[in-house]
Amino acid sequence: MKGLYPPLGRWDPAPLTDVAARFSRAGSPWWVAGGFAIGLAVGRRVRSHDDIDVLLLRRDQLVDQQVLAGWQWWAADPPGSLRPWAPGETLPSASTTSGAGRAPRPPAGRRPRRHLRRRGADVQLFYKARTPRPKDEQDFDAALPVLTERQRGWLADAITDTYGPPPWLGRLRP
Repeated sequence: MKGLYPPLGRWDPAPLTDVAARFSRAGSPWWVAGGFAIGLAVGRRVRSHDDIDVLLLRRDQLVDQQVLAGWQWWAADPPGSLRPWAPGETLPSASTTSGAGRAPRPPAGRRPRRHLRRRGADVQLFYKARTPRPKDEQDFDAALPVLTERQRGWLADAITDTYGPPPWLGRLRP
């Protein structure tokens, strides 16, 4: 799905299979995050996506950027502003996320592997709970049935302690 991100223009996210293949060549740890992490946790695609969120270790950021040379990279600086991430630029500690944008598409029919490392659904929902958007509500609805009682308890406590009582609290603690 193509997204529109003013002033960045049209954005055509790389397929998850291509992201996995490229990052696997880097040899450094990485994790699928965001909505795709929820889809991997529940074992199915939950909704359409405008991007693919990938977590990197700060120590590996420049190596990973080199492995994906030719891709458009963006850094998310608090409080959520997106800007181009220049080749060779070391992100400051305040930058929380980086991501890959456009890349060639693989042949049709290729599917993501089930053994991809991903952020846990409970942890991903914690980040989505601060100011839930409609797509975050969809992710919550899809992930809730696969959360264990322990994960639900942790999520309810973490959200309440950090952001205050979440709108999801009644569904996390029946």
